[in-house]
Amino acid sequence: MKNVRLGEARLYGILDLGYVGSCQLVDMARRLTAPGGVDVLQLRAKGFSAAEVTTFARPLVPMTREAGVPLIINDFPEVALEVDADGVHVGQDDAQVESVRQLLGPDRIIGKSTHSLEQARAAFGQPVDYIGFGPIFATPTKPEYQPIGPSDIATVESESPVPVFCIGGIKRENLSEVLGAGALRIVIVSGLLVAEDLSGYLRDVREQLNRGA
Repeated sequence: MKNVRLGEARLYGILDLGYVGSCQLVDMARRLTAPGGVDVLQLRAKGFSAAEVTTFARPLVPMTREAGVPLIINDFPEVALEVDADGVHVGQDDAQVESVRQLLGPDRIIGKSTHSLEQARAAFGQPVDYIGFGPIFATPTKPEYQPIGPSDIATVESESPVPVFCIGGIKRENLSEVLGAGALRIVIVSGLLVAEDLSGYLRDVREQLNRGA
């Protein structure tokens, strides 16, 4: 079931506490997972404790499940297990994927961030269900990472045994460049979270994704 949903997913959204206040999470999640919205939703709460992330995540689980959208917890596999989220996303400096898989079991989703072709290839040999690949462009969400550009997207897509979600500075305005470079799936963060007309933004992104299919 998890791989079917991931394989069909095109648009991945992130509820980032750097852009959304904790009191806005439930409303934003509801808007992002409405029909025509994101296919996967991640909760990312950098700088918060596991207990705080658990509090943030708990009301999101029934909402995303009803919408049929997998909920992924960033960084905290124990929180994903505690609240019965669909999975966890780990970075290069987070827990080892093998230990996360042992904790979560075979049925939950595990995603991993990769920032180069070499890191992506290394992740292919790990028990991951998808990878994030980027940052494609400069992004204030991860200012410490040098953008890698779109030139390796087609190679990663052709080699990867799991879905690849391109991430980093991707917005409606530059989406055509990313799709033209061979991307099949993308992550948008700030573009969605600060959009004045979220439903219109999602509609425009979906139309570009459908044209690029």
